[in-house]
Amino acid sequence: MSLVRAVASIAFVLWPALGLAGPRDDYAQQWPLQLSSADAGAYRVVLDDAVYLQARQSGLRDVDVIDGTGNPVPAAIYRPGANDVRATSKVSLPWFALPARAAGGAQDWQLVSEVEADGRLRRVEARGIGRATATGPQTALLIDASTVRTPIRALELDWAPGTALDAAYRVEASDDLERWREVAANGRLVDLEQGGRRLLQRRIAFETNGLRARYLRLSPLNPDAVAPIRAVSAELSASADPAPLRWRQLKGQRLAAEGAKDKGARFEFELDGRFPIQRIDVALPGNYAVRWTLESRDQADAPWQRRLDTWTAFRVGADGRSSSRALTARTDDRYWRLRADAAVPAEPTLRLGYQSEMVVFIAQGAPPYALVAGSARTARDDLPLPQAMMALQQGRGADWRPAEASLGAMKALAGAAALQAPEPERNWRTWLLWAVLVLGALVVAGFAFSLLRGSAPPAA
Repeated sequence: MSLVRAVASIAFVLWPALGLAGPRDDYAQQWPLQLSSADAGAYRVVLDDAVYLQARQSGLRDVDVIDGTGNPVPAAIYRPGANDVRATSKVSLPWFALPARAAGGAQDWQLVSEVEADGRLRRVEARGIGRATATGPQTALLIDASTVRTPIRALELDWAPGTALDAAYRVEASDDLERWREVAANGRLVDLEQGGRRLLQRRIAFETNGLRARYLRLSPLNPDAVAPIRAVSAELSASADPAPLRWRQLKGQRLAAEGAKDKGARFEFELDGRFPIQRIDVALPGNYAVRWTLESRDQADAPWQRRLDTWTAFRVGADGRSSSRALTARTDDRYWRLRADAAVPAEPTLRLGYQSEMVVFIAQGAPPYALVAGSARTARDDLPLPQAMMALQQGRGADWRPAEASLGAMKALAGAAALQAPEPERNWRTWLLWAVLVLGALVVAGFAFSLLRGSAPPAA
């Protein structure tokens, strides 16, 4: 029975090893993640060049986050500025009291204003026009937002305490004080007190993307509602400084002329990672002026795609040169080609600019967590992380954002083996397991046959 037990033991050991392969075996490298807060639940980590150099799949499909047991957690790639929850700021706005409309709505304003050269209001005089010219109480407001350069998320009004108020407002916007348009707004001004408790609402919010306008006009739906306004402020999305551009500089290979009549030049370049390119620049030694066309492709045998139509890159002297060019869409293509419509005596340098992206993930499973990259065998699952982030933002407030995490030192996992294209599917593990089981069955059958021969009755 010792042989049978040995075969059974081998099968028992091989079964989990042959039937399962850990996710770590599918990736080339890993980076331990250092969390800024142990109990935040959701985190964001900015990618560095080492991650882009290891990634092989377009869209960073082979970049993921795993937990301490090697299982992937919900994760997604976010571009700089996209879905990035920014803190808000407030700025005080000049305002002017206006007479309310007549109850019948026939009366309107004639605004006589003095405007500075930069658009700021110096003085406003409102005159009623229409069937009646009687001036009502100063319950409407004209707000000067001409100095605001970012979308307004909400208005916040302040008035003297002790005023009982419950008023809904209509909000209109204009860029010239002549043509006004009504805008969607949520909120009403409320200041009520009873039994020692106070209910206060000062905020009028606009749609998610905010409102852009030089001037705003607030009119109470009830013209008799009087709020002794003392100050008006705008709530803005803080204009965080964009992440600086990083540049990859490539030296290319000059291609032979396509024919005797080909007077131009062509150069091909290969990018060494999956960088999200958004700007390009071309440099040559000395003074130059060259008309270029830019193309790229994802695979060496794929057709070329035009990324920039013909433009002129130049340099004259030390400080006279053309600016870098923005691509119409980001791309992480590996192969690039420059075409010139005339001879180019020197070798150009292609400069590709990008902003580092971030990975946002939920700390599902057990720590420690690690970022993994580089695989020709697997890809990150499309999990509903954006929906979860939106729900968290709605529940925790507009200023909430995932906690920070940082990359540790790169450590090898499967290395170059994970970057090799998978061979045609051959289930060697299953075949090997079946071979072990068949061998075990033969051993058991042989053992049973020997027992039967040993127990045969003696001849008469």
